[in-house]
Amino acid sequence: MQYDNGVAADQIQDVTWVKSTASQGAGNCVEVACLPDGRVALRNSRHPGGPALVYTREELAAFVAGARNGEFDGMTA
Repeated sequence: MQYDNGVAADQIQDVTWVKSTASQGAGNCVEVACLPDGRVALRNSRHPGGPALVYTREELAAFVAGARNGEFDGMTA
């Protein structure tokens, strides 16, 4: 099944949502799931019912690379 960007996350079936261990249970988590079609969904753990943002693996890899390079550090300070 293919899911569109903005789909209610609780409509995404048969996936495992994963969150960073760095979240430490404070409720400020982004959860990630691999979708059957190869894309990746992200949701806010405080609102697990949705919406979910859906990205290709290449799009997510570009974001992670930017985060590793410190390109978004000013957004968390």
